[in-house]
Amino acid sequence: MHVVPELPPPAADALAHSAALSAVIRRRIADRGGWIDFSEYMDLALYAPGLGYYSAGARKFGVAGDFVTAPEVSPLFARCIARAVAPVIARGSGNDILELGAGTGAMAADILQTLARDDVLPARYRILEVSADLRERQRWTLQERAAEYLPLVEWLDELPVNFDGAIIANEVVDALPVTRFRIGDARERVQALGVAIDGDGFRWVARAAGAELCAAINAIEADLGGGLPASYESEINLHLRGWIGGLGAALRDGICVLIDYGLVSGELYAPDRSDGTLICHYRHRAHADPFRWPGLQDITAWVDFSAVAAAATAAGLQVEGFTSQAEFLIAAGIEAEFVAAGEVSGDQRAHLNLSREMQVLLLPGEMGEKFKVMWFGRGGAQLDAVFASHDDRHRL
Repeated sequence: MHVVPELPPPAADALAHSAALSAVIRRRIADRGGWIDFSEYMDLALYAPGLGYYSAGARKFGVAGDFVTAPEVSPLFARCIARAVAPVIARGSGNDILELGAGTGAMAADILQTLARDDVLPARYRILEVSADLRERQRWTLQERAAEYLPLVEWLDELPVNFDGAIIANEVVDALPVTRFRIGDARERVQALGVAIDGDGFRWVARAAGAELCAAINAIEADLGGGLPASYESEINLHLRGWIGGLGAALRDGICVLIDYGLVSGELYAPDRSDGTLICHYRHRAHADPFRWPGLQDITAWVDFSAVAAAATAAGLQVEGFTSQAEFLIAAGIEAEFVAAGEVSGDQRAHLNLSREMQVLLLPGEMGEKFKVMWFGRGGAQLDAVFASHDDRHRL
C-alpha cells in the first residue's frame, strides 16, 4: 500500500468516536478467531450503527467535509439526470423516483425543481438512506431549496416492492464493502487480505482464499485471457450480485441509473493496477490506509462495470446503456441547461462560475471520464433515443 500523506489531526471528540468504533471492530475480530475479511472490516468502518462513517453525524460532503460529489459541484448535474429520466416518469401517473443514498439532498432538490419546471413531477420522490444524520440534512436541504415539493418526499428503510419509475444511485456502488485479494505462489495462489488486531490498531494478514473468492478470481482471469501475475493485489465485490439482485427484485417497470467512478473489468484488473484501487478520503486528502481513524474517513474502491452488467443480466434486467459521465451529460442536454441558466440569471459572474463547474463535470482530467454511467431496466421504460449514440456497451 502507498505511504499515507500528512493528514490534519482530528479533534479529541472525533478521536474518541474512532476509538469506540475500533473497539467494536476488535471485538468482532476476536469473536472470529483473530481475523476478518476486509469486506467485514469495511462494512463496520462505514456502516456500524451509530459509529460507522455513514451512520454517524460528522460532515462528509462538500468543502467542510471529506469529498465533493457531482451534485455539490453544480446543479447542472442533477438537472441533466432529471432530463434523462423524465421520459420514464412521464410514462404513467404512478411512476416514482427512488434515490439511493441521497447525500446532502442537493440532487433531490435540483431534480424536483427541474421536473416541476418541465411539468413531469413524479408521484413520489423516495429516498433510501441508512444514516439518520443524513436524513435530517436532506430534509433541511429540501426545506431550504424545494419546500413546495417536500410533501412528495418519503424516506425508506429498505427497498420498496413493485417499484415503477426511475432508481438513481450516484456514488453508491463504490462504497459497498469489497474483498481484497493477492495473487500468491503455487501453493496458495489466491489469498484473501484480511484484517487482524495490531495493538490499538489493525494490520493486513493474508490467508488462503475460500472457494467463492477463488472462483471469482478464476472468472476474472478467464475473461482477461490469462492469469494475474504473482504479488498482484486488488479488490472484488463479492456482494455485488446480491445487491443488484435486490434492485431487480424491487423494480417492476422502470429504469435504474448508476453513476460512479470505475472501469470495465479488463481495465480495472490491468497489470499496471497491481495495487488495486482502494482509496480513503479525509478532509479532501486521498490516501490508501483504511486503518487510519476508523469511522472518520470514507473508504471506497473503483467499480467493476463489467461485473455490474453481468449482475444486472443475472437479475433479469436489460442493460440499456453504458457511457462516460461526460457523454451522458452531453446527451442529457447539459449545454442547453447551461445556456438557460445564463438567460434566467443574467449574472455574468455567476454564469462564469457555472461554466467552471460544467468543466469539472465534463473534462477528462476531472470527472468526465473517471465517472461512468450505466442504466438497466425492466418493462417498457427507456431513456431518450439520443443516448444510443453515446453507448459503450461493447466495451463491457
